Amino acid sequence: MRPDKPLSAFEFTLYRNYRTVHGIRIALAFVLTFLLIRLFSIPEGSWPLITLVVVMGPISSWGNVFPRAIQRIGGTIFGSVSGLIALWLELWSLPVMLAWCTLVMFLCGFLTLGKHPYMALLIGITLAVICGGAPGDMTMALWRGGDVILGSVLALFFTSIYPQKAYTHWRIKLSDSLLETAKIYHAGCSPNLVDKPRLTRPLQRLLTGVVKMRSLIDPASKETRIPRSVFEGIQTLNRNMVCTLELQLNAWWSSRESHLIMLNAPTLRRTQQMTENTLRALSKAIVAGSTDQISANSAELAEITRELRQLIKASNSDELVETPIHGYVWLSLEMAAQLERLSDLMRLVLRK
Repeated sequence: MRPDKPLSAFEFTLYRNYRTVHGIRIALAFVLTFLLIRLFSIPEGSWPLITLVVVMGPISSWGNVFPRAIQRIGGTIFGSVSGLIALWLELWSLPVMLAWCTLVMFLCGFLTLGKHPYMALLIGITLAVICGGAPGDMTMALWRGGDVILGSVLALFFTSIYPQKAYTHWRIKLSDSLLETAKIYHAGCSPNLVDKPRLTRPLQRLLTGVVKMRSLIDPASKETRIPRSVFEGIQTLNRNMVCTLELQLNAWWSSRESHLIMLNAPTLRRTQQMTENTLRALSKAIVAGSTDQISANSAELAEITRELRQLIKASNSDELVETPIHGYVWLSLEMAAQLERLSDLMRLVLRK
């Protein structure tokens, strides 16, 4: 997939209602699979349905479903072979069969705590399913193993029909987060207010949304082949910006005297406008897939950073020695630096 592909209005509608879409997809997949089982009179027909729900149910994005289905197929094949061997050994000696099952289950438990726990778990589950049949009934064992594989393949098929991409969902979430940050920043630093606005709940909702975005990092990285560290860097900066914003608002409204001084500081007012414009530009850029506006804002951010550094140096010997003002200037400088780093990482994400 193209990381810089612009998002359409249809995709916005689809991903903003992803839970409804996911429910419809699973419902249709279940009904069609059920009809397929009835049409071809597939024995042990409950296993494809169970597998379909297990693979598709907990997760909706292609970056999650594909590796999950592959692990289930691999675990099922290995578990089926192990189960067939166990049934064959049971015809010769029950103790030998139990010893074989003990060995396979030990391997299952050992690998469950490794890199592919789901595949390891499926080895043990499939072994249990096959061994639960009649002694020596190889036909039923093969059907059960084949049914699980059929369910995994059908889950892949239904998920691949206009699949939901974790990367696309992540872009929309990031855009919403940056836009909400800009709105809170604008409301908190508005020169038209005489009292500090109540922004605790909006800030908490914003931070909660940022934290929830972490679940999309792994599948998004798998879908785009973009290193996970890039997504992690953006996630960290996004979270830090929310924390910096909260500290900024506290410093901005710390005391009436310092607030009046900062209101009349042209550099700080220009910094606020540039910060809000950059947040909105980044929000649009991640949706449009274009980095042109990001590059244009980077030069202005660099200029703002230089002005703030000069202001901090002047504050050591001038009237800005007051702690709230000095703290707000330093936090503005930190916010500008975070926006610069975020702009650089977004260029990596939106590469062509």
